[in-house]
Amino acid sequence: MATLVTGAQGCIGAWVVKNLLDAGESPIVFDLSADARRLRLVADEAAIARVAFVEGDVADPAALRRALATHGATRVIHLAGLQVPACAADPIRGARVNVIGTLAVFEAAKAEKIPRVVYASSAAVFGPPEDYPQGPAPDSAATGPRTHYGAFKVANELNARVYFEGDGISSVGLRPWAVYGPGRDFGMTSAPTLAMQAAVLGVPYRIPYGGMNDLQFVDDVAKAFVAASRSDVRGARVYNLRGEVVAIRDVVAEIERAVPAARGRVASGENQLAVAFDLDDGGFRRDVPGVPRTSLADGVRRTVSIFERLRREGRLPALPA
Repeated sequence: MATLVTGAQGCIGAWVVKNLLDAGESPIVFDLSADARRLRLVADEAAIARVAFVEGDVADPAALRRALATHGATRVIHLAGLQVPACAADPIRGARVNVIGTLAVFEAAKAEKIPRVVYASSAAVFGPPEDYPQGPAPDSAATGPRTHYGAFKVANELNARVYFEGDGISSVGLRPWAVYGPGRDFGMTSAPTLAMQAAVLGVPYRIPYGGMNDLQFVDDVAKAFVAASRSDVRGARVYNLRGEVVAIRDVVAEIERAVPAARGRVASGENQLAVAFDLDDGGFRRDVPGVPRTSLADGVRRTVSIFERLRREGRLPALPA
């Protein structure tokens, strides 16, 4: 069986492709960009040679259909999308990629008789923490996004339900929070990873916000998408994902423990991000068991270790401007 991954040149996408390669698959990468630099951070050239790269616009259902049919794909993991800053800067473009692109994926899946689509939703569908009672919020908690990005993800969850009820296409939408790890270099919650990268590069860095975050190691998130694509879950299901809920100051402390020379060079702000951070992922753990949950300490150490290897090899990029 072959898996087509949209947006596979992004951070989560690169790790999804790595996991598929490690499982012996030859995945199909469908992306507007031909830049495989993030994939090269986590996979070697021999493995990458097994990947079929297809350049295409996710909002083009005909291009998606051709990719599915040409390569005999039987599974779809849909990760293509623009993140919070890009959607805020150009909401119309954000809607085209995030909403129209998701509709195009479902239309192509319907035409090619793909029985299940696994797609990236986001914890950004939720409002700020003060909108919710104390305790972990369930999958069914009321949405209330404060960003265009979050609103687009709500639309995708609703459209996925329509495709199941009208066309019988099952789907799994996963809602990550702050994903971190090698390759995470853009987006509202990329700052913890950039702080780890800065620590290895030996330069100062300030995480621009504070408060509580749910930090989720990227390899765990990638494994969640792959496991969902291989599950027998039926219906239009949407699940919260959960990593480790911590204060940003604790993230700074873990970075300093992993890179003692960085002590005093990593700082953080005070403002709490306006997204509920205490989410219950019991539904996903029940329906798709066995996905690991890496502790923050282990995830920071693994990220730093990869960054240090890349620095020795001369392949650790400078921080984004």
